[in-house]
Amino acid sequence: MTGSIEQGTSQTHGNTHILHFLVRLPRPMEQVWPALATAEGLAGWFTPADVLEPRLGGAVTLRDLGEGRVTAWDVERVAEYTVGDGGRIRFHLERDGEAGAALRFTHEFRGDGESEQRWRARFERLIALLETDLKDP
Repeated sequence: MTGSIEQGTSQTHGNTHILHFLVRLPRPMEQVWPALATAEGLAGWFTPADVLEPRLGGAVTLRDLGEGRVTAWDVERVAEYTVGDGGRIRFHLERDGEAGAALRFTHEFRGDGESEQRWRARFERLIALLETDLKDP
């Protein structure tokens, strides 16, 4: 299985923007989870997490986005971070067949700091990282 990024959607309500993506990943949920829920994993494709307390209410600092809290946490399923200027970033994993995972992604933010193209590029890096792991012996 190879990964794919389905067409993202973008909504604007006043000065609040909401991006949604469905990303199909070539690994089972339990193998994708560390890329979304650990400092090392996030740094590999998204941004360094200088602080990440992996629990509901835990502190989080995403280097390019700011400080905040873990606002949803369901191990191997949901990681949501609400940070300073970065807004609310939610990763929701679901099974996708026997060997894959589907990532339902939402980013709610204010201002113009993010875009569908930037997230698409990040997800391409995530897919490449997971596909590279598949090739390693």
